[in-house]
Amino acid sequence: MNARETNTGILVFFKVRERFSVRLAIALLSFAAIAGAQISAPTNANDGSTEIENASSPQKAQDSASQNATKPGSIVGTILDQEGTVGAGAVVRLSSQDGSFSREVESGNNGQFSFSNVPPGPFNISVSAEGFGNQEFAGELASGQTFLVPAIVISIATVVTAVDVKVSVDPVEVATEEIKIQEQQRVLGFIPNFYVSYKQDAAPLTTKLKFQLAWKSSTDPITIAGTAFLAGLQQAGDQYSEFGQGAQGYGKRFGAAYGDVFVSTFLSGAVFPSILKQDPRYFYQGTGSTQSRVLHAMANSVWCKGDNGRWQVNYSNIAGSFGGAAVASTYYPTKNQVSNIFLNGLVRMGESSLAGFFQEFVARKLTKLPKQQAAASGTSESPNGKDAVPSQRR
Repeated sequence: MNARETNTGILVFFKVRERFSVRLAIALLSFAAIAGAQISAPTNANDGSTEIENASSPQKAQDSASQNATKPGSIVGTILDQEGTVGAGAVVRLSSQDGSFSREVESGNNGQFSFSNVPPGPFNISVSAEGFGNQEFAGELASGQTFLVPAIVISIATVVTAVDVKVSVDPVEVATEEIKIQEQQRVLGFIPNFYVSYKQDAAPLTTKLKFQLAWKSSTDPITIAGTAFLAGLQQAGDQYSEFGQGAQGYGKRFGAAYGDVFVSTFLSGAVFPSILKQDPRYFYQGTGSTQSRVLHAMANSVWCKGDNGRWQVNYSNIAGSFGGAAVASTYYPTKNQVSNIFLNGLVRMGESSLAGFFQEFVARKLTKLPKQQAAASGTSESPNGKDAVPSQRR
């Protein structure tokens, strides 16, 4: 074999080897790719499982937290008395603040009490025992907690005895004292102003007090002096000329005028009020609108307060006005007696209304109240009266 054949053989060998090497490399790369794919598939599957597991972990944590938040707990404590002795047999009541849970036990011989399986949250404990006052405690139980209540000390119950003291006041005594004060009321300090009550709730007058007040008003020196002055004016004007002049004529005029005052006062202020159980006094209003006060004053002749404290028709004043006119007609010279009685009765009722107006708006400003009444009413002015100024009544 020559050199040329040798070189050709070597060249062929290298070409064959090169092709084989390329094919081997391709085969190795293919196997490596397949092996890599087979290895990566389980890895991806594992990754998916991990993601699912991780996704379910918050739910499990939430369920676990919820279970921990509602885990029941226990409450224990001790009952003692004021001397530090254990309080056995005390009734201990446990309740939740929302009212969903309630339980009751008695403290043992050692004074202790306990509650198990108590739902967490705010709670109240009340303790009661015979002969002792109730005690209460409030707290809040955490989930799964054993709550130790501080020692609850119960005290001996305080016995409160209510004593109803009723002061029995005799209304007659009250009315008597009020009349004593009213008999001091005078317009301008000297004109009697007795038939008035500044107190709206004045005690009712007895028959004795009604006659006493009528007598006091009729026999007051100022009443007599005023009547004498009126008779003098009648004498000077020759009124009722049938009486004549001189001392005899004056005496007749004075007697008729004073008799009219006396009879009218007793009929309207004592006799008929006693029979009909009505109050003859004027009750000063003093408050409210001017219109209401005017109506109250003008209604004085036909409207009064009864002894029972209720307002009613003033039959006493109506009967007294016409009765007084009838009596006056027997000693006053008149031509038509029946019509004169009727007209004079109406005039007297009108005088009562005007007297009420005077008392409501004028008399009180001119009268200084007695100290007792001023202290009770809180004012220095006095109420009005019914017969503040003596007048001729026919």
